[in-house]
Amino acid sequence: MTVNVQNAFGSETFKEQWSIALQEELDAPTIWKDICRVEYTNIKILHNPYLTDPSVACLTRGCGYGYKLLTITDDDTTIDIGIVVPQAIDRADMAQLGNYARVSELAKRQAVILNEKLETEVFAAAYAGGTDMGTETFANGSGSTQITVSATNIDDIIRAVKREVREAGGENIANRNGLFIAWRAADFEILEGFMQANGFVTSDVALRDGARRNGIDYMGVTHYSSNFLDANHVVGGVKKGVHIGILSATYGQIMVDEHDPGQLSGIGIVSRVDYKVKVWQRMTGLIFDINVV
Repeated sequence: MTVNVQNAFGSETFKEQWSIALQEELDAPTIWKDICRVEYTNIKILHNPYLTDPSVACLTRGCGYGYKLLTITDDDTTIDIGIVVPQAIDRADMAQLGNYARVSELAKRQAVILNEKLETEVFAAAYAGGTDMGTETFANGSGSTQITVSATNIDDIIRAVKREVREAGGENIANRNGLFIAWRAADFEILEGFMQANGFVTSDVALRDGARRNGIDYMGVTHYSSNFLDANHVVGGVKKGVHIGILSATYGQIMVDEHDPGQLSGIGIVSRVDYKVKVWQRMTGLIFDINVV
């Protein structure tokens, strides 16, 4: 018996099923959720105020001293970026999809596409708001000369990230939140080879786990492989150093137009995310845009 698609999809139950499939996939583990401070909120403006530390003054017995006024600086950003996945499905195609399981795949794909876009945006914010690292970093300098990642220097890159975090005063934050590096696929292959060649334990881990979506820990850093880095960039630093604010009211929600959207004989399903990604002023020295060949 052929399903009456219009009635089935128009029902609140079917809309809810689509929404549930979308939300389940949006909730799946992702790199950006692991490395970012994620805040779901309906507040428009995010604030990250910070204090200026007072200075230590000498004290002479019997003499007065002067107070240092508390200074509060507000760092803020507005959740004002919106993205949508507008998808129209012909009524005949809907009927031929067969069952809910097939239709739910479409909902999950919408979520996957949105998560991939957010991952791209998180890395873009790190490029713009983080600190450049290049070959100069190996000599404890600053610069953005591109590094050729190889088996002979990939451990140097990892150590350089850790050193730069310590020198920027971020060791306590790193101990609390952890460190990360998101590599390109080719770089991650080099890392796996390096791990397999150095020590029985690390070799076993590399052979057993490989490139997991939730990362692999090595040298005190969680390493990820991502296809959403720009061609000449790798990103590293302290976890939670990049802040992403997501508007709760639209995240995971769908809009269904059953009345031939755009004069198309079909149904329109729109998924939307409103967000903003920010590297706060006090975190710029703990997030690194690693320039690579």
